[in-house]
Amino acid sequence: MLNNIGLPGILLIAVVVLVLFGRGKISSLMGEVGKGITSFKKGIKEGSEEIEQDASELAKDITPESDKDKA
Repeated sequence: MLNNIGLPGILLIAVVVLVLFGRGKISSLMGEVGKGITSFKKGIKEGSEEIEQDASELAKDITPESDKDKA
């Protein structure tokens, strides 16, 4: 069903949405979407850094005791 919309259908939907919500409401909504995406990316980055830090803390030192004194 969505394959048959085409460019004129998309333009009609965009005009109807613009008339219903107004330009100000749509721009504020897009601003909120942008903030949400930014905070999501920040959370993903912090989570991956935390996982890497935990993994490095848990890494075992398998250097033989006799070689540790040489360093």
